Amino acid sequence: MMGEEKAFEVGPAKIEVTYERLGDPQAPPVLLVMGAGAQLIHWPEGFCAELVARGCQVIRFDNRDAGLSTHFHDAPEPDLPAALAGDPSSASYTLSDMAADTVGLLDALGLDSAHLVGASLGGMIAQTVAIEHPARIRSLTSMMSTTGAPGVGGPDREALSRMTGPPPAAREDVIEHWVKAFLLVGSPGYPSGEDELRERATRAYDRAYDPAGVTRQSVAAIASGDRTERLRSVRVPALVIHGAADLMCDVSGGRATAEAIPGAELVVIDGMGHHLPRALWPELAARIAGLVHRIEVGS
Repeated sequence: MMGEEKAFEVGPAKIEVTYERLGDPQAPPVLLVMGAGAQLIHWPEGFCAELVARGCQVIRFDNRDAGLSTHFHDAPEPDLPAALAGDPSSASYTLSDMAADTVGLLDALGLDSAHLVGASLGGMIAQTVAIEHPARIRSLTSMMSTTGAPGVGGPDREALSRMTGPPPAAREDVIEHWVKAFLLVGSPGYPSGEDELRERATRAYDRAYDPAGVTRQSVAAIASGDRTERLRSVRVPALVIHGAADLMCDVSGGRATAEAIPGAELVVIDGMGHHLPRALWPELAARIAGLVHRIEVGS
């Protein structure tokens, strides 16, 4: 375990990317791509340890506009309501740019390719890498994500209305807002304790807090449109994992993703919402590592 490091001049945008490598550097590389507003620390240490124990080298990192990687503070103000209404013109970048960042990190780490595991927005980024940079990806695991097609993978309207609105200003209020959001969209079959959620939210706030960055990422996803037809060109082995109780990204998004990618395996988990419950870490890691090793043995 090396601790967090920083790569410079990453990808076409020449950004800084903060990352962490875990496990045997000779083991198959598994690159974890997080969702909107989330940081590398939102990949739980215990989940990463499960992957390492199953013979994977784990790399987790902060996307642009998240954590300790480059933030686009000087970009024009993103307009999420307009984007949701059909006008994504305020987007400063797209998922293609974030995919290029991801490939640029592989370059910085001296990796010709890796197994990609993406959660939520990270799943969309990983899908885009598979579409646009097929030589750089050995397998794709898309978790709690969607294709970008209208009508699938949408959030529960009531849950979304309870989570949106002007962000609180004070640190403690932001942290409590996050705790309530986690409780709302978490896994009803595998509930998390408030103390655990509060500790994670506090750590995330103190590490980096940039609500405008979250909005820029969200607008980027909307501006990137529907990937369904392009996903039909994906030829790498794919695993799609989705919670049946996901209120942030309806399970229809996972089903559509699996239907679009030739030969993809779909795993729907009852009681799982829009997070990685501790009780499911062994199962999730076993499924991902199983895919990784099947490919490595066959290559």
